[in-house]
Amino acid sequence: MTLQSGLEPGAPAEPEDTSRAPRESTGTPASKSPTQIALQRLRQDKVAVVCGAILLLLVVLALAAPLISRAMGIYPEINSPGAPKPSEVLDQFNYPEVGPPYFGFTWDHPLGIAPNTGVDNLSNLLYGLRTSLLVATLATIVSTLVGIAIGLMAGFSRGWLDRFLSFVIDLFLSFPFLLGALTLAPIITSRFSTDLDALNRAQLLGLIAVLVIFGWMSLARLIRGQVLSLREREFVQSAQVIGVPTRRILFKELLPNMVAPIVVATSLSLPAYVAAEAGLSYLGIGLTGQPSLGQTILRATGFYNTYGIYLWVPVGVVAVLVLALNLLGDSVRDAFDPRTRR
Repeated sequence: MTLQSGLEPGAPAEPEDTSRAPRESTGTPASKSPTQIALQRLRQDKVAVVCGAILLLLVVLALAAPLISRAMGIYPEINSPGAPKPSEVLDQFNYPEVGPPYFGFTWDHPLGIAPNTGVDNLSNLLYGLRTSLLVATLATIVSTLVGIAIGLMAGFSRGWLDRFLSFVIDLFLSFPFLLGALTLAPIITSRFSTDLDALNRAQLLGLIAVLVIFGWMSLARLIRGQVLSLREREFVQSAQVIGVPTRRILFKELLPNMVAPIVVATSLSLPAYVAAEAGLSYLGIGLTGQPSLGQTILRATGFYNTYGIYLWVPVGVVAVLVLALNLLGDSVRDAFDPRTRR
């Protein structure tokens, strides 16, 4: 009995068709980098979206402070061109005669007028918000760069350099921030006391310098720990064996692997600098010659009972700004490190 087949006996078998391209899978999602995955998580976080929108609104208002002031005819200083004289808007007790809360709402002064000085509260608030965000942003950028540089050197080096940099980090961490600010801020600005414009610039730069001097250590210690765990990995040792320069290993091999902790640390340090600027200005060792949220709160503390809008509006803005930055920082941390997700 013979088996029937489609081929005649003795005929050669047909060769397999190997010219076909491999079948493409249509249901497999495209691969994403860790950063893209983290950004997708961040976009799906409702708290992050709301806080980001609030922060964006405050930043736009701060940047547009001159445009808004000119468009509405409000001014942050008494001697601004076109600003009304204090006697025109204040009564005999130096309290406002127009604007809320004791008078009707008016677009001329939506948040009322500051007692004693007669400046517009809204304009002063916008310019103060602009100053606070400028100081906090510059301090965050500079302290982040300093912390990354020192952390990379301390973590990758061995021997005396690592011990010296670790000692410097521990020394600055042990020094009280408030005591250092009280000491350094007057020293930095004392030599510019004769020139008002130079004094304002010196106060701004001095405040940023104080925040940077006492703000880079935590990130440097974090980066050092990350480098200590990465420098023994195979890709770093392979780069050393083939003679890759140390600078390239630090910035091309190690630094890209630390983007997540750097982003998280930066997002959490920004609200701390905002609160520190307001606190130092409130103590009188920050900015005195230009609008600032801390200075506004300092001048308004005596009117908390009789003219509360003068105090509680800047306090509320500082609270909203710091809260939004903190919650956004927590969301960034959760997005870049799924193990910490709530």
